[in-house]
Amino acid sequence: MENLVERFLRYVTFDTKSDPSNPHCPSSSGQLVFADALKLELETLGLSNVSLDANGYLMALLPSNVDYSVPAIGFVAHMDTAPDASGKNVSPQAIKDYQGGDILLGSSGEKLTPEQYPDLNTLHGHDLITTDGTTLLGADNKAGIAEILSAVAYLIAHPELKHGDICIGFTPDEEIGRGANLFDVEKFGAEWAYTIDGGPVGELEFENFNATSADVICHGVNVHPGTAKDKMVNSMNIAAQFQLMMPAEETPECTEGYEGFYHLKSAEMGVARSELGYIIRDFEREGVEARKAFMQNKVDELNARLEKGRVELVLSDSYYNMKEMVEPHQHIIDLAKQAMVECDVEPMIKPIRGGTDGARLSFMGLPCPNIFTGGYNFHGIHEFITIQGMEQAVKVIVALSQKTALSYQPHSSEHS
Repeated sequence: MENLVERFLRYVTFDTKSDPSNPHCPSSSGQLVFADALKLELETLGLSNVSLDANGYLMALLPSNVDYSVPAIGFVAHMDTAPDASGKNVSPQAIKDYQGGDILLGSSGEKLTPEQYPDLNTLHGHDLITTDGTTLLGADNKAGIAEILSAVAYLIAHPELKHGDICIGFTPDEEIGRGANLFDVEKFGAEWAYTIDGGPVGELEFENFNATSADVICHGVNVHPGTAKDKMVNSMNIAAQFQLMMPAEETPECTEGYEGFYHLKSAEMGVARSELGYIIRDFEREGVEARKAFMQNKVDELNARLEKGRVELVLSDSYYNMKEMVEPHQHIIDLAKQAMVECDVEPMIKPIRGGTDGARLSFMGLPCPNIFTGGYNFHGIHEFITIQGMEQAVKVIVALSQKTALSYQPHSSEHS
């Protein structure tokens, strides 16, 4: 554990914010700089088959130390940080033995308060790492990388702990939905894997949203406003009408648990052309299809009222609920639960109100549930993580590696 925090604090100094406007992979040069540093670290640890391709996918192998057949398992994390906030010049601060109350974030004027973030009330006595209020922290997902490598280093240092092949994969551009696009599942070599990309301690997730992006494009006519009578068609007014037709109670800020939503995330407005960028989320495949049909119906209603062709809808599916691909392999969930219990961690089975590389990878033939990192408030300047949570994630990874080997030991009562 002595290198865990040092690793994490070193990793967050790399600016790896992904760029959705760049079609290349990786979408930002900082990700390759970080990947080069991680590659050197993997080689220094003595891992096998270390490889970094031109697209920023980094893989390595910790070979089995048992003399019987054990399925290769994998641990996956992503190197990029979200484009929602700056990841440059991250300056973390440590809060030792937090005892409650507000936490000032550097000299930024920002603060963490238990009123806004009730999770703080459960973390008294913990050691926190926060931002300085000007950037995100990068725990999503550099904490996962630090935890995976700390666990691997521990297994190397303790050869008496038995494990099968451990495959390690670090991906680019997860935050912009491309992390699995060029992931070589066959090269990776695992029969199943776990993304270490969750939040609070105990999270174990194998359900996620079905996700679709929806662009509503409104076409107007721009004429000089002085002579616009009966000629101008202001596309911004059309866009406003469309947004008012959407259900106000089915938005991210009004939903939780298994409730889906429509989220207006961007708007480019002009008289001649306006574009509204939505994301659609639902845990059921039928539900997301119904939401797509609802939006199309609203477009058709507007076109009937205005003029055909004034409004168009462009839909693009992003990812699907991994549940249908993971549930047939219940043993990989059971192993994770058993590992958590052995580490005095209470498993919290809950749906991901979002997506991970694991969702895409599961549909590519690599069942891939998600495990906690110990972090909170991802994607923003209020992001933080607990050192105790990171340590527990390392322990669970080590225990899971051992449990897998034990469950396939000949004549083992735990054989899956």
